[in-house]
Amino acid sequence: MRMVLAILATFLASTTSLAAQVAHTPTSSDLDIRDARVRYLHDLRVLVFEQELEGTAGATVPDARGGMDGAPVLGYVFPTSLAPEDVGFAPGEGVVALAATSHPDFDDTPLWDEDGDRDYGNDGVRFHTHWVVLISDDRVVGGLSVKETQQIEQNLPPTNPGMPIYLDSPGFSVVLDGSTLRVVVPLDRVSGRRDFAFDAVTAYMEVNTSAEERPLLGVYHVYEVLSGDLSMPGRVESGGSR
Repeated sequence: MRMVLAILATFLASTTSLAAQVAHTPTSSDLDIRDARVRYLHDLRVLVFEQELEGTAGATVPDARGGMDGAPVLGYVFPTSLAPEDVGFAPGEGVVALAATSHPDFDDTPLWDEDGDRDYGNDGVRFHTHWVVLISDDRVVGGLSVKETQQIEQNLPPTNPGMPIYLDSPGFSVVLDGSTLRVVVPLDRVSGRRDFAFDAVTAYMEVNTSAEERPLLGVYHVYEVLSGDLSMPGRVESGGSR
């Protein structure tokens, strides 16, 4: 947990001390977080991650850039105190986060057809889920990047999309309902853990495949941090049904 807090402290310092490096998707009430929670529905054995937005959940998506290099990624993110191995990654340092993302330039969920049109490679713009491991990174204004790896088969779950970063495409359902975003996660996909802490963030990320001085996927702008200081005050609410 101390490693997690150190990474988050670096993130907070970086977001206030560096100049912007890229043009991000404009701020919108659709990215302003009003509240968040994680509920455990005991009759279904699932966790429901929720963000309540000031505007309409999922209504704002990034504009396509036309390729992978510089591709924008918009995310509703839940940083957690889960360990990487709890969600199928190899053990190691970093902050495990559940993210619902939209990125129109590419599709990184090859096992899932989110829009139901029988084409598994055209769904990137639709909000879909990822597990990521975030690490401190002073090369980007957001102070964080997705941890990189050269050992995909050893370090990542088998549902990863083949990118050399700690990124998984687990296929969890994203439900957009007015101002509310929900992600449904079976309890056994987090090793049965209900004792973790969490926060809620909306952020702009970007893919980089050309500049060696920047990460493959970094955080460049943070719209909202629910706690204000990434202290992860949230705890799983037990009981209830849907």
